[in-house]
Amino acid sequence: MRLTRYAIDIAPLGELSDPRAIMRLAHAAERSGWDGLSIWDSLGLSMGTSAADPLVTLAAVAAQTERLRLITSIVAVARRRPQLVVQAAACLDLISDGRLILGVGAGEDRPDFEAFGETHDRSVRIARMDEGLEIIDAGLRGRELDHTGEYLVAIGAVLGPRPVQRPRPPMWLGALRPEGVRKAARWDGWIAVAMSEDGGSMSMSPADLAGQVSIALDERETLGIVGEPFDVAVLGVAGLDGARVADFSEAGATWWLESLSPMRGSVDELEAVVLAGPPRSEG
Repeated sequence: MRLTRYAIDIAPLGELSDPRAIMRLAHAAERSGWDGLSIWDSLGLSMGTSAADPLVTLAAVAAQTERLRLITSIVAVARRRPQLVVQAAACLDLISDGRLILGVGAGEDRPDFEAFGETHDRSVRIARMDEGLEIIDAGLRGRELDHTGEYLVAIGAVLGPRPVQRPRPPMWLGALRPEGVRKAARWDGWIAVAMSEDGGSMSMSPADLAGQVSIALDERETLGIVGEPFDVAVLGVAGLDGARVADFSEAGATWWLESLSPMRGSVDELEAVVLAGPPRSEG
């Protein structure tokens, strides 16, 4: 695996909670040679702010761009109804003429759960995610749903519309721990967050990434799907703590997601970063 694509990854918080600001960055990205745009799924509560909805915002971006891949990084499946994720994702894939990459995960921000009476217990979040992914996978493939689990039930429904991409849009799983990486190996890709929580430093080295990629590839060999496409998307800031995109590429990254958040600067400053183009010279 070698790095071939670059996206801007937007934390849609604060000034960036206005979808129009994100659309401005999307226009800049398409003009400047970026390959995609990804957006977090957050309510903003953990940071005392508001946040733009990723699926609605990506639909607006899709309507005003032609080339950018549209990536969710990630849809918090543990707090979203999977049937509605299927419906929204299929519509987004149609609007964009098949440009959606559906990044999924359990969701981490505690207030986004507890403010609405939902548990943040990790085992419950993971279990709800696992059940939700089963429903999302089947729903996007146009299959009749047949799931009765501990937390979710989906029986007898066939959801639509059908997405452009067949059998369904790619699904990437966000994960940090080895057991999560093994789960990601069952899907079409893995989103690796290589930054600290405050965005001020890199928390994953290329060597760390290479070790995790090895875990994923071993799991895919066990599952007998080694020859099928599998992306590794690394979320970081090129140059931060000396991070070289080329080193992450050598370690197995196929996408670089350049992190843009209000902590990094104003919309004007972030637009300047985007207009400078992707860090291909490092790749």
